[in-house]
Amino acid sequence: MTSPSLRSLGAQVVLASSGDEAQPPQHIIDGNPDTCWMSTGLFPQEFIIRLAEPTGLDRVTIDSYNVKSLKIEKNTLDTFSQFESVAETEFELTEGQLQSNAISLKGTTASHLRFIITSGYDHFVSVHRVSIQT
Repeated sequence: MTSPSLRSLGAQVVLASSGDEAQPPQHIIDGNPDTCWMSTGLFPQEFIIRLAEPTGLDRVTIDSYNVKSLKIEKNTLDTFSQFESVAETEFELTEGQLQSNAISLKGTTASHLRFIITSGYDHFVSVHRVSIQT
């Protein structure tokens, strides 16, 4: 099942390394590609999404601008600590278009997903939407 809005499924952004009032981290899960969370520069940048319940995942799709390298970690705990790595990927630069990248997490169960942007194509990056397929 693919969800256009993780927020409608009870997910929350419980931590973000940066943000401002105009582009809050909650925009990552609102399902609207016209809204975004924007970093305030410097790397790494990260955010953590808490799912409503432990969920078996097949794939995560991330729509973003200027993200170069991304790590995804997960845990199955009630707290957002003790993460383990599940994926690392490099994104291609897409001038003037959203980067849309589907990352396989087949066989992964998670309560929390931590996304760590380790580098970007610019000083600032934006994440417009994260969706999951279960």
